[in-house]
Amino acid sequence: MTWNMSANTNMNIVADENIPGLDTWFADLGSITRVPGRNLSRAQLAEADILLVRSVTEVNEALLEGTPVRFVGSCTIGTDHLDTAWLERQGIAWSAAPGCNANSVVEYVFCTLAALDIDWRDRRFGIVGCGNVGGTLQRRLRALGIPCKIYDPWLTDNPDAADLATVLQQDVICLHAPLVKGGEHPSHHMIDAKALAAIRPGAVLISAGRGAVVDNAALLSLLEQSAPFTCVLDVWENEPDINLDLLAKVDLGSPHIAGYSHDGKLAGTRLVREALNRALSLPQANIGSEPVEAPRAIATSESGFAAIRALLLQMYDPRADDQRLRAAAGQAREGAQTMAIAFDQLRKQYPRRLEFSHYRLEAPQLDAATRQQLDILGLK
Repeated sequence: MTWNMSANTNMNIVADENIPGLDTWFADLGSITRVPGRNLSRAQLAEADILLVRSVTEVNEALLEGTPVRFVGSCTIGTDHLDTAWLERQGIAWSAAPGCNANSVVEYVFCTLAALDIDWRDRRFGIVGCGNVGGTLQRRLRALGIPCKIYDPWLTDNPDAADLATVLQQDVICLHAPLVKGGEHPSHHMIDAKALAAIRPGAVLISAGRGAVVDNAALLSLLEQSAPFTCVLDVWENEPDINLDLLAKVDLGSPHIAGYSHDGKLAGTRLVREALNRALSLPQANIGSEPVEAPRAIATSESGFAAIRALLLQMYDPRADDQRLRAAAGQAREGAQTMAIAFDQLRKQYPRRLEFSHYRLEAPQLDAATRQQLDILGLK
């Protein structure tokens, strides 16, 4: 879709305040107004030409009807918060940023396992949803020589394709499916009470896609009875007002930040600007760039998996996110603040997290096999 507008037009841009790199990638186009994305209203868009959001903003007729918005960019990988059919009927160009934070989520998976002291090298993986995130995880596992099975009804020709029952029998189950509420293959509550009961004892369940793919009530009911498997939740039903009883039962919890690396967020901003340039027929040379950072040295005296674990947790330790989320939940239980406000504040004030590629290994004692595994994970 092409939107004809002069490149010299001074545009009004309304953007979620949590989108980084706005000045770098969009300031040349006009003025930028930053707003809280969760509570964005139609009145705030009365003079907006461009709307930039993240996944917390529902973009639909109720928000945009009667506004001058002609381009919507979501600086995230998903589109379930965008009514794309309505946007297209109105002639409003739109774009998401598929794959922008895939590497971040995959690194979250490995760091979560490291935090739980689980040596994934001798485990079998199951992946539910093999799009940008699941596909990146699958390729990394295959490079590491780790067996995996994937369930994705749109990818039946994948060499690791299997049915959902088979995937749920693996040692580590990673949920990366988008939220689909209708059609031939809905994912809403795909992991229901029956599916949860099918997970083998001692397995690990990591949900880092969309919260409602898992029936949270069924999961809580199961975990209240016993702890048959290790459970990690980054995404929840009813965000930001998550179930505090469920948080108390999971082994690790985080406030929907698996893809929140600084690199991933910047990539989302850049991809949306590139899409906007195409919509406006602007030259790609108009976009900016981020400064290159010097690599950060990390070291360990350990060997084997102990070394891998120590190095990964130096780069990113998800236990810190878990502690912050539980502390916020404690305040919510005491009435100091609502969980919804605390959840969004954790996301807004999230520490700057760099991906593995920003780090340099200083551990000359490591054997070649361990070095190769670290290289595949992204640490150079």
